[in-house]
Amino acid sequence: MNMIESIIGADYSRGAAYIDGKFVPMSDAKISISDWGFTRSDVTYDVVHVKDGGFFRLEDHLDRFHRSLAGYRLAPAVTRDEMRTILARCVALSGLRDAFVAMLSTRGTARIYGSRKPADFDNTFIAYACPWIDVIKPDVQERGAHLLVASIPRLSAQVQDPTFKNYSWRDLSRGVWEAHDEGFDTAVLLDADGFLTEGPGFNVFVVKGKSVLTPDRGSLEGITRRSVLELCDELGLDGRIAPLRFEDLMEADEVFTTTTAGGVMPCARVNGHIMSNDRPGPVSLELKRLYWQKHREGWHITPVDYDNIDNPLSAK
Repeated sequence: MNMIESIIGADYSRGAAYIDGKFVPMSDAKISISDWGFTRSDVTYDVVHVKDGGFFRLEDHLDRFHRSLAGYRLAPAVTRDEMRTILARCVALSGLRDAFVAMLSTRGTARIYGSRKPADFDNTFIAYACPWIDVIKPDVQERGAHLLVASIPRLSAQVQDPTFKNYSWRDLSRGVWEAHDEGFDTAVLLDADGFLTEGPGFNVFVVKGKSVLTPDRGSLEGITRRSVLELCDELGLDGRIAPLRFEDLMEADEVFTTTTAGGVMPCARVNGHIMSNDRPGPVSLELKRLYWQKHREGWHITPVDYDNIDNPLSAK
């Protein structure tokens, strides 16, 4: 693999991607329509953010990506060290100081036409860096998001392990449609047994007194979720993973969501339950403040050397 092959003079300002062994502008990155990643959602991915020129918890995201690869029996011909450098080079090429950075692997296209044996496929590795994205828009975070508890149940973990990242979002997407139809910003889902799980692209937390609780099932093991639980210790809060039901949402003092693409995102309403005078609550706001303060202080930050495209992690 030629780590430095790229299009000379290309415009990467709207995002840079790595695909088929080359670095290209994001708009030029495409996969085959016969790739099982497209036809069967036979793909896994992970997302890490860059803030003020530094990756946040890059190694934790690589760890989770490799767990997902193993869970889906995907084995791209790229080492962890190469992945790390590819991700950083996408960022450096783009010049983006705040970025949404993805790594993914698809099953690929069969070497033998018509084969349905996974062993006959060469798994891909694709990466890209694009401008920062907030799952819940900043103005909505400012007033507090309005969540609907969707009537659509979360897909069973016996069918699809939620701890492996995937693009099989049919249940989550249906929840979003329902939320938007009813005038809410987004949705959270319960499982078939009535336990709280997650929302489309984010974990959810329930605050009651000094307890800050997040679901113990049906959810991705979020890196931002982990960060919040660590920050709770610093603030003297009881941060825990626990079984939660609909009633816990309806009796909450506060609710907030967490994700790589947005950080700590406060909520003000869940269904008809209005919290903190219809504004973000004090615990949510303090966790959000500390989360971004810790970024500025260098907590779990891996800096990108934008002036050294060949070795953009040289400042590590």
